[in-house]
Amino acid sequence: MTIVILVRGKCGLSKCITVYMLAMAIADLLVIIINVLVYSILTYHFPLSLLSHTHICKFIFYLGCVILNLSVWFTVAFTFDRFVIICCPKFKTMYCTVRIPVTIISVICVLMWIKEFPIFFAYEHEYIVNNVKWNCQSSVEFFSSVAGVVYIWFFSICLVWLPFILIAFFNALTVRHVLVTSKARRALRAHTTDNHYDPEMKNRVKSIVFLFAISGSFILLWLTTVINLVMTRITNPNYYRGDFGNPIYIIVETGAMLRYLSSCSNTCIYAVTQRKFREELLDILKSPCAFIAKRLNMRQDD
Repeated sequence: MTIVILVRGKCGLSKCITVYMLAMAIADLLVIIINVLVYSILTYHFPLSLLSHTHICKFIFYLGCVILNLSVWFTVAFTFDRFVIICCPKFKTMYCTVRIPVTIISVICVLMWIKEFPIFFAYEHEYIVNNVKWNCQSSVEFFSSVAGVVYIWFFSICLVWLPFILIAFFNALTVRHVLVTSKARRALRAHTTDNHYDPEMKNRVKSIVFLFAISGSFILLWLTTVINLVMTRITNPNYYRGDFGNPIYIIVETGAMLRYLSSCSNTCIYAVTQRKFREELLDILKSPCAFIAKRLNMRQDD
C-alpha cells in the first residue's frame, strides 16, 4: 500500500523525495520477502525443498545481501538529500530534480550488485545426495584467505560502519544548521510586528522530524548489529557455534531481528509524520468497503 500511495503522488511531497521514499519502500519490501520469508522461514522449515539446492541457496544469500545493502544505502541517500535541501539552498535548485535521485539510485543498485558477487565463492555445498549438492556452508578456504578477510571487513564497513557514520554525520550537520538559522531568524523577526508565526521554520521543523524519524529509526535498530560486529571482531569468530545459550548468540540473533524490523518501520513513520499519507492510506482501506456498499445499494435499487 505504501508503494501504491507513493506512486499515486498525492501525498504533497516533492518528486525528488518521492523517488527516494519509493526506492526505500521497494527495497524494504524485498528485504521482508527475501531475507525473512524465503531465507529465514521457508529454507529453515523446508530443508529438502528446491530452495536448499546449493546453487539456489547461494543465489538467495547473494540476493539477500544485495537487497539489504540497497535498503541501507537508500536510507543514506535519503538522509543526504534532506541535508542538501535544508542546509544547501544554493545547491538545492540544481540537485533537487527527478533525474538526480534516479541516477543516484541506479548507481547504488549497480555497485551493490557488483560488490556482493564474492558471495558465490564464499559458500560451498554442505553435503551431496545422489550427485546433487545440498545446502550452503561457509567456505573455510575462502574465509581463511587474504581475499576472504578483506571481503569480510569490506562487507562490514559498507553495510554497517560507513552508513552508520554518514547518517549520524549528516544529521549532526543538519541539526547544527537548523539551530543556527533558527536563532538568526528569531533575532530578525524580533524587530518585526509579526513574530508569532513563521511558515518557513514550521516547514523546516516538519522536515527535521521526518528526517530524524527515518534515520533515527535506522540508527537505533542497527545499533545492536554495530555492537555485535565490535564484539565478534575482537573475540573468536566461532563465538557461539553450537551454543544457543551463549549471550553473544542472543545478541547476534537479536541484531538480525532488529535490522530486519527496520525494513518495516518506515511505513509506520510515514503514517505518523505525514498527514496526507494517512489520508491516502485511509482512502485505500475504505475503498473496498465503499465498493461493496455501492454494489449492495445497486442490488437494492434493482
